[in-house]
Amino acid sequence: MRRFSTQGPVNPEQHYVVPRTAELTEFIKRVKEGRYIVIFAPRQTGKTTFFYAAMDILADEEPTYLPIHLDFEAYKNLTPADFYSNLTEDIREEIENIYHKRGEVPSKALRDFLENINLTDNVSMLRGFRALARVLANQRVVVFIDEFDGIPAAVVSDFLYALRRIYISRTVPRCPHSLGIIGVKSIAQLNYDRSVSPFNIHDDFALPNFTLAQVQELLGQYTAEVWQDFAPKVIESIHKQTGGQPFLVNRFAQILTEEMDIPKTETLKMTHFSVAHGQLLEENNTNLTHLTTNVRRNPRFESLLMRILLYEEGVPFSLRNDLINELATYGVLARGTDRMCKIANPIYLHCILQAFKPLVNGLERDYFPEDTDGFQYLTDTGQIQMERLLDNFRDFIARAGFRILQVPETPQEFIGQHLLFAYLDQFVTSVNGAMYMEVPTGRGRMDLIILHNQRKYVVETKIWRSDRSYAQGKQQLAAYLSTEDVMEGYYVVFDHREAPEPRAETETINGLTIRSYVIPVVQEHPSVGA
Repeated sequence: MRRFSTQGPVNPEQHYVVPRTAELTEFIKRVKEGRYIVIFAPRQTGKTTFFYAAMDILADEEPTYLPIHLDFEAYKNLTPADFYSNLTEDIREEIENIYHKRGEVPSKALRDFLENINLTDNVSMLRGFRALARVLANQRVVVFIDEFDGIPAAVVSDFLYALRRIYISRTVPRCPHSLGIIGVKSIAQLNYDRSVSPFNIHDDFALPNFTLAQVQELLGQYTAEVWQDFAPKVIESIHKQTGGQPFLVNRFAQILTEEMDIPKTETLKMTHFSVAHGQLLEENNTNLTHLTTNVRRNPRFESLLMRILLYEEGVPFSLRNDLINELATYGVLARGTDRMCKIANPIYLHCILQAFKPLVNGLERDYFPEDTDGFQYLTDTGQIQMERLLDNFRDFIARAGFRILQVPETPQEFIGQHLLFAYLDQFVTSVNGAMYMEVPTGRGRMDLIILHNQRKYVVETKIWRSDRSYAQGKQQLAAYLSTEDVMEGYYVVFDHREAPEPRAETETINGLTIRSYVIPVVQEHPSVGA
């Protein structure tokens, strides 16, 4: 039986695979046209799997093409001489392997070429490819370079100039006929002496995350083999929470189908989804570990990410901005439909907030009045008394006063959201519930979803901007509640103005109950002697 894979390239014989038929068709079309193509995307998005699929198509269905696969991952610290020496061996081995797989014997001319080829620099590489073209006659060489980011800095500029010279030459046949470069960084991000790009002839190729239809297809392969169904809402929720990120989709499926011991005769429902989701958020898998490591690389990332999450004005998505460019390279940021920055998916959003949340903020013991705990905010039937819980949070902020400004490593403009997240996180953990994010786009809006005792609670947070924005937020929350079949929601707005106007009100909007709070945030420490 096949399985879902999160370790390296997937094999259709062993793993469930999204075929990416449309993308492969377009990619092969560009290869045949002789394009030099660059795919750059964050790690664990299926780039290598995609390349292998393209190579298989060319090897099996297009015998006139000779696909050569190279991998630069281990080359970063090599000297130029060692780089070209290893490149020589790689090309030799790849060509021999292709003929072996096809059950063919290389011609004597090709055998002689492989025995004598010796690349020492970019110039000898140029001549080597010309000689290979003459030996192969009518066959067209296609070179795929995986993990291109590993190319030594000392050779990258001349290497790309050589490829550019091949591309613009009038030699027929051109060798390589087509080129595919795959990496995390774009060509423009590589350090090739800070001059104009030596590879301005390349054709960018986007490899997006899975669509909902592709997630349905992937999970449908499992159902077809095992006869265990996913409830439609579960599939939709997996796609929404992961944003279609390939590693996260497959990891979700692994947990549900392999690690939760759910009988195969039982449909996978939202109760199962919630457990799997909680496990995914808490574990240290490679994808989420890389995420948190990357967002901590630069102290300026926190301020930018919080602005994207919490400022209604949004942050324009521009790869000319170094911070945005770097976070997009890591897969943290993406361009929204409104051309503003958005966090790539709600799971990343949750992990980012956890990464920036102080381990201890010094106020934990003040969350609840003395001699009380989280269980006192549950009804006799185990339902959360959300109004009482949020009333207490409002009162806690008032009790804490200027001490909230002393929370370590937290920008003042985001302290309200940090504390609400920490407060609810502590409460939910104490009553064995789960909390996650639902809206990844930011634009001043962050939805916290609490699941407890098979019931969903929605808390939306914002920073005060205006009366108009405050009213619009209620309408947005009501619209969201109606799509989730939830009859009541909670709206918390933090007011940083010098003369804040605290509010607590309950109203009915489109038949739904909205409990709203405007909570003042202290602006400064009291003056000495006051």
